[in-house]
Amino acid sequence: MAELNIGVMGAGGRVGRLVSEMVANDRSLTLAALVDAKGAPVVGQEIYGLRVSEDLRAVLPGVNVWIDFTSPRATLAHAAIAAQAKVPLVIGTTGIDESGRSQLVDLARNIPIVFSPNMSLSANVLFDVVERVAALLPGYDAEVVEIHHHFKKDSPSGTAQRLADAVQRGRKTGQFVYGRHGLVGERKKEEIGIHAVRGGDVVGDHTVLFLGNGERIELVHRVTSRHAFAAGAVAAAKWVVGKPAGLYDMRDVLGLAKT
Repeated sequence: MAELNIGVMGAGGRVGRLVSEMVANDRSLTLAALVDAKGAPVVGQEIYGLRVSEDLRAVLPGVNVWIDFTSPRATLAHAAIAAQAKVPLVIGTTGIDESGRSQLVDLARNIPIVFSPNMSLSANVLFDVVERVAALLPGYDAEVVEIHHHFKKDSPSGTAQRLADAVQRGRKTGQFVYGRHGLVGERKKEEIGIHAVRGGDVVGDHTVLFLGNGERIELVHRVTSRHAFAAGAVAAAKWVVGKPAGLYDMRDVLGLAKT
């Protein structure tokens, strides 16, 4: 018998389709509901024996945990509904700003929420590695470079910002510089550069450079398939059910979070 009933929001999206497939093929899980935005092409269609709904409230009963890969505005609306219904939530939506994150903090007082700008398991291991390297090499210049497909709307990526945050945590100092243009003068030691490249169909490449005199370290993470995001989201969904209310991320799921 299946252990968990999972609902997917953004069922017609690039990652949502993969999440649905992964859940449907996992014998320990039941794909219980599929939701997409009003007017989306998949609404009303049958996928894995389920009719895709545009009404989240209508399909809430019987779902143990929701996975959301939609848009910032939609995700915050979905989170409010999930919090009211006391249903745990996994959020892989990118582009949620600090105001939106504050809203999630408030909603997480009622339910456990896993929120991460990158659901890839190995990317979240990289956050931990970058923090440690930054602490070990305080005199090295740190720069973050990210590449994504030309459809990506937010810049820099949430993952790039998290990597820069990891450098700052490791050093307990640092000033973010988003790209450079013109006569900006010599690089200041406290700078943490963040650079965004857009083009083609790149799913997501991130490089963190620690540059010293005569040597450098490059830590590179490349996603070649969105299956990596789907797999992480499903792992988070299995983990979050039964957890106390609160806002978690993939570091918690992986056991990397510091107490």
